[in-house]
Amino acid sequence: MSIVSGALITLSLAPFNFWPAGIIALVLLHRLLDHVDVKKAAKRGWFFGAGMFLSGTSWLYVSIHDYGDASVLFAGFLTTSFCLLLALMHAMLGYGYVRWVRESAAGRWLGFAAWWVLWEWVRYWLLTGFPWLYVGYAHLTTPLSGFAPVTGVLGISFVVALTAATLTLLLQNIRRAKPLVACASLWLIALALQQVQWTTPTDRHASVALVQANIPQSMKWDPQQFRDTLDLYRTLSAPLWQQADIVFWPEAAIPAFYDRSRSFFDEQAALAQQYGHTLIAGVPYRTEPTSAEPDGGMFNSAVALGNGSGVYHKQHLVPFGEYVPLESTLRGLIQFFDLPMSDFQAGPADQAPLRAGNLTFAPYICYEVVYGDLVRHARADVLLTISNDAWFGHSIGPLQHLQMAQMRALELGRYMVRATGNGVTAIIDNKGRITARAPQFERTVLTGEVQGFAGLTPFARFGSWPLLGFCALIIVSGGLVRRLSWKPH
Repeated sequence: MSIVSGALITLSLAPFNFWPAGIIALVLLHRLLDHVDVKKAAKRGWFFGAGMFLSGTSWLYVSIHDYGDASVLFAGFLTTSFCLLLALMHAMLGYGYVRWVRESAAGRWLGFAAWWVLWEWVRYWLLTGFPWLYVGYAHLTTPLSGFAPVTGVLGISFVVALTAATLTLLLQNIRRAKPLVACASLWLIALALQQVQWTTPTDRHASVALVQANIPQSMKWDPQQFRDTLDLYRTLSAPLWQQADIVFWPEAAIPAFYDRSRSFFDEQAALAQQYGHTLIAGVPYRTEPTSAEPDGGMFNSAVALGNGSGVYHKQHLVPFGEYVPLESTLRGLIQFFDLPMSDFQAGPADQAPLRAGNLTFAPYICYEVVYGDLVRHARADVLLTISNDAWFGHSIGPLQHLQMAQMRALELGRYMVRATGNGVTAIIDNKGRITARAPQFERTVLTGEVQGFAGLTPFARFGSWPLLGFCALIIVSGGLVRRLSWKPH
């Protein structure tokens, strides 16, 4: 039962989008953790996490097997081991809930919701973080989306968990009306918040074209295909310089360092500049050697050229994909630990946005966009994410990734441009709605319009900290009330 309950979280998210499944999953978890001791709670929590991660992050197998050249058995072993290791956090969630929260004041109601959110937050940063499969992401189109610009996705997760706890209490005692009224009020408040315009459109807008070259991952880094790659981007972009104010190429569109492809980029920049337009492209980037970095720095980057300027270096790198932990031990063990461009460095915080004409873009590369409290620092007209989700093939991974990008646009009240190598390429408006989308696994160009927005949402100003403080207060105060009201027999 615990494994099935956890798998329901995946059913609530993209591409299935059956949002009630997330609430049902937490109702079942609440029941599974009721009237059991800490040992059994930890065991049930671990099985719940296993069901969630094995179903929701199965796409890791594709990157390890198809592109890491690991055997079926070894890829399955690595994927399963990773998921079961992550599930240990839910074991600790179950243990801690029963040990410290369940019997405290309002522990089975407010305490359950607060404890769930605090553990989603732990997954945000522990071991560099893996903030995937948050239950709040399922509610982009429900009334709860109204909380996104105020609290971020964790605030939605809180109401989802509180709703599940409320339903569980009602199943146990139909006369418990106060939790129901309070929970229903939160849904109504969220519905009202949907009508609030936290940011305002400016007079800055642009026509855009997103190039989706659909180069197979098996060919992308082949040196013999390099010239063909240049010719492909040259051909696909040629008619766009006169049509679009800004042309976007995806993450690592050109599979060579910028300085080695400088003549090609200069050529494309000149064509863009001829019409007063801009090219923003993903490309590996090297900086000059310094005393601190004798070999120079190597970064996964985005550059703005033509009628634009700026270079952005990715800040939050993906373990094994962009750097290898325990490199001396793991490098060369299997091809997965020796992927192309897996020796990057992290870029600095507080980098300036990219400029394209009269618009500024806050760029985030691939995995970075899943970190809401990183993206919320953006101070630009438009959000931008470039990605290479080809590593995950036809799995559910790229669709989950798109859903999280939509949440970032909604949280910050800004358009999001999402340019990818083979999908999902899309333009997202300030409400998190997709206004244009290219089909996956096709060589195409997506065109559309983006609108600049000004102003900051509450989440952009304060991030998740007010909510996390509130959840911590619930846990601590509930424990104190329990302690003060305890009387020895």
